[in-house]
Amino acid sequence: MIFDKKDNITIITQEKSSIVELVKKLDVLYERFKNDNVIISLTSLKPIALTEIVEFLKISNTHRKAKNSFVIVTDKVNFDDMPDELVVVPTMQEAFDVIEMEEMERDLGF
Repeated sequence: MIFDKKDNITIITQEKSSIVELVKKLDVLYERFKNDNVIISLTSLKPIALTEIVEFLKISNTHRKAKNSFVIVTDKVNFDDMPDELVVVPTMQEAFDVIEMEEMERDLGF
């Protein structure tokens, strides 16, 4: 797991271990990025099943309730199957765009 911070965005890149292990590590390290917008990059992993992506629901909901963005980047899922509660996009640029839009919405009080 690699942490990279740019302004108020923390990019977490997962290269090897399973999604379940990653989510457990994120729970433990949550204090480290709890005030930032978060991008989880899973682009280097094999195809990802819906059951694996759903592992992020709890931490994503917690993070979004705190008025921060939580975006998962992977092009190895079926986007039609993704739950509405999770923001999953195929590219890093789209992740940055989502965060920018969500910040504007928060600034406007939506």
